[in-house]
Amino acid sequence: MKEKTKAKGLNEKQVMELLKSILPKTTSDLNLAGKILDAVETEFRRKNQATTFEKFLERCELPDLENTTVQEVKNQLDAAFGPQNVSLEVNKKLEAVDIVLQVDDATLAGQIKVHPNAPDSEDPELKLKFISFPVALPADPELVWNFGKQENLTNEEAGIALSKVEEEFWLSKKGQKLIRDRVNRSFPEFVNHAPAAMLREVGLKRHYKEPEAIRLMKSVLKG
Repeated sequence: MKEKTKAKGLNEKQVMELLKSILPKTTSDLNLAGKILDAVETEFRRKNQATTFEKFLERCELPDLENTTVQEVKNQLDAAFGPQNVSLEVNKKLEAVDIVLQVDDATLAGQIKVHPNAPDSEDPELKLKFISFPVALPADPELVWNFGKQENLTNEEAGIALSKVEEEFWLSKKGQKLIRDRVNRSFPEFVNHAPAAMLREVGLKRHYKEPEAIRLMKSVLKG
C-alpha cells in the first residue's frame, strides 16, 4: 500500500513570496499591492509576537518581587521585543507583575504571579530541593558564582549541565544578539544574561545563599 502524503501548509516566507508573485498579475495598482503586502507582513509579525509573549508568560519564573528579580524579567522582555514596547508594573496586592506589550498598533497584556518554589509537579512529595553549587573559573578562583542545583544532581552532573546551558545560550537568539552587540562571549556575561528558565530546565538556578566547597568550572567556549 502506498503511504499517504501529508499536505504541508505554506510557511510565512512562502506566503509572502506567493503574494509578491500573484498581486502584480491581479492588479495594476502597485500602491494597493504594496499596502496588502505590508498588512499581511504586519499581521504575521503581530501573531508571532503574541505567541512569543504567551510562551514567555508561561515559562517565566518569578520567585519574588525584589527589584533585581523584576529587572531581570524586564531585561528578557526588552531583548525579545525592544525596551520601547514593554512596560511593567509591580502589583504587590496580587503578588504579581503586570506586563503591557505594544505590538504595532495592538496592545497585549499579561501577568506573572510570584511562585517562590516554582514546583515542577503538583505533588509536594515530588518536589526537589535546591542546594548550594558554587562555581569559579580556573583563571580567577576567587571570583565565585553561588548557583543552586537540585539535590538529586551530583556536582559532576551539575557542572556538565551548566557547561551545556552556556553553550546553548550563546547559540540562542538572545545570545547571538548579544554577540552582535559586541558583548564579550564569556562565562560572567552568560551568568548575567541567561534566562532563569533555561537554567531551571536542567536543575539549576542562578543564586543560592548558603556557601559550600567551590567547584572550578572550565568554560566550554574557546577563543
